[in-house]
Amino acid sequence: MIDELIYDSRRLVALKAVHNFRDMGGYPTENGQTTKWRTLYRADGLYRLTPEDAQAVIALGVRTVIDLRTHREVENRGTFPVEKFPVTFHHLPIIDTTWNDNQTPDIEDAVEFLVWAYRDMLKIASPRFAEAIEVIASTDVLPVVFHCAAGKDRTGILAALILAMLGVADDIICADYGLTQAGMQRLLAWAKINQPELAVTYAQMPARFAAADPRAMAIILNDLHTKYGSIQNFVLEIGVTQATTSILRNSLLAPL
Repeated sequence: MIDELIYDSRRLVALKAVHNFRDMGGYPTENGQTTKWRTLYRADGLYRLTPEDAQAVIALGVRTVIDLRTHREVENRGTFPVEKFPVTFHHLPIIDTTWNDNQTPDIEDAVEFLVWAYRDMLKIASPRFAEAIEVIASTDVLPVVFHCAAGKDRTGILAALILAMLGVADDIICADYGLTQAGMQRLLAWAKINQPELAVTYAQMPARFAAADPRAMAIILNDLHTKYGSIQNFVLEIGVTQATTSILRNSLLAPL
C-alpha cells in the first residue's frame, strides 16, 4: 500500500537538471482526507534549472518558491530564475552554515549521523521552520515549492512537519523522505556528465552527508512524539499557530 502511494507516477516531476522535484499529493490522512496533488512540492537545488525546466515548473502552476539554503549557498550558486519567471521568491535560510563548513561529529554510521544532525537542526532552527510553515499558509501562495541543495535534510524536515500537521502517518512520512535516495543517485549520475565539479564535491564528502535513510526520520518523529505528545504539539511549541494548522488543512487537503 505504501509503495503504491510513494511510487505513484505523478509523484516525481521529471526535469533535466533538477532530480528530486516531487509532488507531495496523494497521501491519506488520519481524518479520511488526502493531500492535494499539484499544490505542494519539495525539491533540490532550483538554481540548476534549465530554461526548459523552469518553464515546466511554471506550467505546474507554481506561484511561490521558498529557498531554504544558506546565504553563502545562494551567493555562490544563485537561485530560481526569478527575473525571468513570474513567481514570488522567499529566501528563508534554515541554517547559517552547511555541514561542509562546520565541524561535525565523527559518526560513521549514516543513521546515527542523520539523527544527530536533525536533532541539532531542530534544536537550533525550529523558529525558522515555523516561519517557513507560516509562509506556506499565507494567502495567494499556492502552489508552492520549497527546496534546499539536495532536497534532503532541511527540505526533508520541513516536509515531515507539514505532512504530520496534515495528519499523514509517520510510516508514509518516512517513506516519502526515503525517496530522496533515488534522487541523490539521479543527481550524481547527471553531475558526472554535466557538472563534474559538483560530482567531485560529492565524491569528496563523507558518505553520511548524502544519506537519506528513512530509519533516521523515524527516530526523529518518535523523538517529537515522545517529548511533546504529538508533532502538532511540537509545531505549536515552536510558534506555529493553531489557525495556521487549520489553514494548511483547508488548503492542502481534499476528500479521498
